[in-house]
Amino acid sequence: MNKTININLGGVFFHIDELAYQKLKLYLDAIRRSLSDDPQGRDEILNDIEHRIGELLSERIKDARQVVNENDIDEITKVMGKPEDYLVDEEIFEDEPKYKSRSASKKLFRDADDKFLGGVSSGLGHYFGIDALWVRILWVVLVFAGFGTGIPIYILLWILIPQAETTAEKLQMKGEPVNISNIEKKIREEFQEVSSRVKDGVNDVTEKVKNSEFKKNVSSKTKSGLQEILDTLGTILITLFKVFGKLIGALLIFIAAATLIGLIIGAFSLGSFGILGFNHGFIHHPPFFFDSILPTWLLILFTFIAIGIPFVVLFMLGLKILSSNVKSFSTTTKLSLLGVWIISLLGLGFASINFATQNAFDGVYNQTEELPFVAADTLKVKMIGNENLSSRSELRRRYNYETVYDGDIQKLYSSRINVDVKSTDNANASIKIRKESKGKNRLNANNNAETIDYQFNLKNKDLQLNGYFLTDIKNMVKDQLIDITIYLPINTIVYLDGSTRTFLDDVDNIQNIHERDMPKHYYKMTENGLECLDCDPTIYGERYKKENGHFKLNIDSNGVELKVNDGDNNAEIKIDENGMKID
Repeated sequence: MNKTININLGGVFFHIDELAYQKLKLYLDAIRRSLSDDPQGRDEILNDIEHRIGELLSERIKDARQVVNENDIDEITKVMGKPEDYLVDEEIFEDEPKYKSRSASKKLFRDADDKFLGGVSSGLGHYFGIDALWVRILWVVLVFAGFGTGIPIYILLWILIPQAETTAEKLQMKGEPVNISNIEKKIREEFQEVSSRVKDGVNDVTEKVKNSEFKKNVSSKTKSGLQEILDTLGTILITLFKVFGKLIGALLIFIAAATLIGLIIGAFSLGSFGILGFNHGFIHHPPFFFDSILPTWLLILFTFIAIGIPFVVLFMLGLKILSSNVKSFSTTTKLSLLGVWIISLLGLGFASINFATQNAFDGVYNQTEELPFVAADTLKVKMIGNENLSSRSELRRRYNYETVYDGDIQKLYSSRINVDVKSTDNANASIKIRKESKGKNRLNANNNAETIDYQFNLKNKDLQLNGYFLTDIKNMVKDQLIDITIYLPINTIVYLDGSTRTFLDDVDNIQNIHERDMPKHYYKMTENGLECLDCDPTIYGERYKKENGHFKLNIDSNGVELKVNDGDNNAEIKIDENGMKID
């Protein structure tokens, strides 16, 4: 027969026999001795351990009249672990205990240490093993996309889920075993956190004392109902701002990451292939990359750095908005990034200035040749292409370039060519090729124009004009073009082939025929321009009479003669030495 003793563990009364009491007392004394070298938080640790032992005994003792015996204490010590099984210095946070206790299952609690409102999100994050941020984002989605359904669900969970208050509950919330080691570790961590907060808040507390706010707060133990409502509204507003801040942080991370990925892909597309000498005609460099004194790979690197570093900073800013645990760059790293960024900007600025100077002046090169054909014959004008160079199926005037290979040499292929037909007082026909280009000075611009490769050929009565010209790849931004003028004596007959349709430019003709309608017709050169010989007179003849036949002015040595015809009436005014006569 054993004597029984009444004890209080964690606020719960138990009946325990004398032998079990002695064993429990020796167990607690051993724990106290193991903590004697570091008294910080010792009482709190012992208090939490007693609470945990009380919880475990409550689970085993179902009847209030039941007595705790030695077997119960042995089972409790197996769960909690023995003090000698743990290191009781700082290594307790680094090494695993030699004694393996039973693994604990997670319990759902609200985490008051990491909360915006009630700690529901952080508690669910611990329970499901995910970051609380994603749970909070899910609430936001439910609020906006679910038409507010997230709000009542959150409030219901806030009411039903208990808050983790004791150390044991906080450990159970995270699925950690509730034993001596973990309780001691948890409490020491909380002490360190409190110490850090105290140090950071000394100045703030001092200021509050000076302003008498501290005394006011101490003297007021309870708040009025109105003050509680205002505090709650303030908390909700702050929470909303924090949520929107998190969304902004996520948006910044997405934009920065997408930009950096695009930069990396662009750098490899523009840089690596160019360095290796491969053709990447589907991608064009920025204008100032061409004909620059700096190598292309360096300009690509400068561009990548100049754009990339600000988005790296933006990415880090987004991370810091989402999580306060993200560390900022060190001062050395910040200064290094700033220096590299400034160097890249200076390099790009120098390349841009060099680009501007390379295209500051306009230059021309004129080439005039006679066309050896008999004036009585009919000259046929035709534009020809080169299928071996261009991949385009249709020959027409375009204002962009195409990268081609002339043999083994990479060239620019352009069809920016204008063709005009004019009269001449000379007995022989001629052709004038005017090449235009830009350069850093007038001489350089003229030389760039002269290097344009353009060919034409006269075979019997056929004048074959190339519908393209070739130039060096560096002349991509030199704004190069060719103006071709064919000079024909009066009464010369010319036939414009259909291939000239898009190349004709402001060709004078007495019927005012549009350039796109002029091909596939015969024309005779007159003093006033070309006259169509086979055009439908009901279309172009009547239009000419309508637009030009109503007015005629002639001024010569005999005087001035003016004739006006509005279609129904005619008027004529003549001024000479005899005076003025009006009919």
